Amino acid sequence: MKKVVCLGGGNAMPNVVLKEIKNKEIDLSVISAVLDSGGSSGKLRENYNIIAVGDMRRALLELSQLDNEVKEIFKYRFEGGDLEGHNLGNLIITSILLKEKNPIEFLNNFFKTQFEVFPATLETANLCAELENGEIIIGETNIDIPKHSSKVKKVFLDKKVHIFEQARLKILNADTIIIGPGDLYSSLIQILLVLGMKDAIKKSNAKIIYICNLKNKKGETDNFEVSDFEKEIEKYLDKKIDYIIFNNKKGIDLVPFSEYNDSKHIGLDLLRNGEAIHDSKKLVNELMKIIRAKCKEHGIV
Repeated sequence: MKKVVCLGGGNAMPNVVLKEIKNKEIDLSVISAVLDSGGSSGKLRENYNIIAVGDMRRALLELSQLDNEVKEIFKYRFEGGDLEGHNLGNLIITSILLKEKNPIEFLNNFFKTQFEVFPATLETANLCAELENGEIIIGETNIDIPKHSSKVKKVFLDKKVHIFEQARLKILNADTIIIGPGDLYSSLIQILLVLGMKDAIKKSNAKIIYICNLKNKKGETDNFEVSDFEKEIEKYLDKKIDYIIFNNKKGIDLVPFSEYNDSKHIGLDLLRNGEAIHDSKKLVNELMKIIRAKCKEHGIV
């Protein structure tokens, strides 16, 4: 069976890719961003010295085979009182991380996931950005919700954190690795900065597919074109990607693109009913075309 690994975070990966690709005949694994510093996840991370759990929660719930009513309970967010702003699922995952000897295995069993979800790392660090004006920004949320006007020059972690071993093994054995969509620095590149991540991807024989965002993010990718996203991913990956899928419908708020005439760049109308939201079915259908074609070349059924 085709072994597919999805790398990402935020709402985009679960809502755009996972909800459709989980229904295909593949062996799927998810590697989630875990270095966020804002919101409920950020508070829990700071108070208990654990990884940020919000992005994992979204992936776990998307792949969970629990009843929808139960899933909705896990999404509940408290209003008022000491738990103001906290998500119930985040609190439960935090308790599992603190209590269990093998928390990630426990989490996948607890949420009855159809496929496995892994953190990029189980260690904590801060995502930092150096701006073109020389200023240093510390913390994922300060990059994600910027107060600066200067462009990001580079991003880095404030200390070394190591790839989660099971995530590394999944990458090494993958046939296809899908990166994105998601905020370039605060969701995607933070994963690539984890020590051992890019080395595992480089050692893998997997084909790498990058899904470009539909719109630019203020403070992260102002005035970026598709080629800029491609260059940044390849810079931090230290490896060429095999395919980049991007939206080729033009619009005022949409990421501009060049005209390409090669098999690497796949431009499609990815808008859902003309809105700047990824059409999951169109996107996953294209992903599966690539996955099936590449796996067929190597005799993988």
